[in-house]
Amino acid sequence: MAGDVGVVERSPIVETASGRVSGVTSAGVHVFKGIPYGASTAGANRFMPPRKPEPWTGVRDALAYAGRSPQAAAGAQRPELATVWGPVDTLPVGEDCLTLHVWTPGLDTAKRPVMVWLHGGAFSYGSANSPRYDSTNLARRNDVVVVAVNHRLNIFGHLDLSAVGGERFAQSGNAGVLDLIAALEWVREHAARFGGDPGNVTIFGQSGGGGKVSALLAMPRAKGLFHKAIVQSGASVRFAEPERTTRLADAVLKHLGLGANQLDALQSLPLARLQEAVDPAQKTLPRPRHPLLDRYNFGPVIDGSLLPAHPFDPAAPAVSDEVPILIGGTKDESAIFLAPDDAVWNRTITEDDLRKRIAAVAGDATDELLAYYKRRDPGAGLSDRLITILTASNFGVRSTLLAERKAARGKAPVWMYSFDWGSPAYDGRLKSPHSMDVPFVFDTLHVIGEAHRKPRAQTLADRVSKAWATFARTGDPGHSTLPAWPAYDTMRRATMTFDDVCRVVDDLDGEVRPLWEKVATS
Repeated sequence: MAGDVGVVERSPIVETASGRVSGVTSAGVHVFKGIPYGASTAGANRFMPPRKPEPWTGVRDALAYAGRSPQAAAGAQRPELATVWGPVDTLPVGEDCLTLHVWTPGLDTAKRPVMVWLHGGAFSYGSANSPRYDSTNLARRNDVVVVAVNHRLNIFGHLDLSAVGGERFAQSGNAGVLDLIAALEWVREHAARFGGDPGNVTIFGQSGGGGKVSALLAMPRAKGLFHKAIVQSGASVRFAEPERTTRLADAVLKHLGLGANQLDALQSLPLARLQEAVDPAQKTLPRPRHPLLDRYNFGPVIDGSLLPAHPFDPAAPAVSDEVPILIGGTKDESAIFLAPDDAVWNRTITEDDLRKRIAAVAGDATDELLAYYKRRDPGAGLSDRLITILTASNFGVRSTLLAERKAARGKAPVWMYSFDWGSPAYDGRLKSPHSMDVPFVFDTLHVIGEAHRKPRAQTLADRVSKAWATFARTGDPGHSTLPAWPAYDTMRRATMTFDDVCRVVDDLDGEVRPLWEKVATS
């Protein structure tokens, strides 16, 4: 609630490996913002693996957010996005962006669970500095330590120059996820100094952040740095392969007028010049092999070393066999992406328009899918049916495949959820869109404001944030204010649905699940 974060009490100081940092104590939580876990990535460090931060003397203030990777200009925020996201990060971008923020209820030896947040933004934009990620309530009400991470994005974190630059640039395509590993190494070294347990670390992320969690689950170098994982609306089954990422890098060099022997020049180009190459280079790429599964042009690269294979294709990675996973998404993810479409927003699309849009993603399965969803939701309008089907194609099928393949390993449990609570904003037209769950997880409904003035919203936030923290503590998200929540298996396929009334549904949309899996993998 808004009153929880207002009272400043004193200035705590913690010794880190690089020097002392001073935070602030507010509402019973010690908060440290903008702590460097890596050096600037500018100049000769651009496209290179992260380096340790430069040490400092004295006490460094860690009082304000800092660190936002270069990214496309935000521009004017659409009002429907503001409804779900609240205020956005407007800090200047820069290559000195390897920073993290810590919220902890105590600087003691309590060994609390540590929750490491990986922000969304499709590996291309976003930051850990958004007010909706403020972790004061999550940390205080659940007695956990929360860490939020900034790192390199888009062309700065994922330009794969290995084919043209040789050994020196061998890891350039995965620099952004190497940043995440460096942050987790920082957490392992420092968790106890902030009242946390380095032996009980949970990584969690939403949208592109869920993709980051998926990548780390498949990276041998990350093994042992975390012990549980939460994937929100961002399951990544496959990432780009070298053939595609090399083609993308070639297009970047061509756009910039540089040859393979001029890579040093890339490290001194102005930020804006590099960013200008992103869209033209991406437009040269062919349609991906598996359009519903292949994720991100500028993102992790299957390089055979750092990321040896696709995270969950054809199976879940053995390297994270012992890591329990909590996975799910919102019921109407695609509503937010379709909001600018007047025909969808005004509920005026036609049957022909619906069929064309679904055929673009479902191909020969279009008729069968349209028939199923019409039968399932006979009272739904065409726009709502479009939102439902595109949510299944763009999000649901990847979450299901990840859960199915993790469960099939039979090593550690996987838990499935669906966030069904609908926003009352715009007369309910946004339904339960992508990112709707985030302020419930962080217990920051006050940041979003009037959009969520709906009875029982805070009660649901209490339940959701407690489930996330309970999972971080025990590996099982069940707690006393939820119905009994069985782990997901390939027999029952139990899914917890979060709404004003929470309940477990077995094999949600089971009739159509195999068809979606066939469409996605063929």
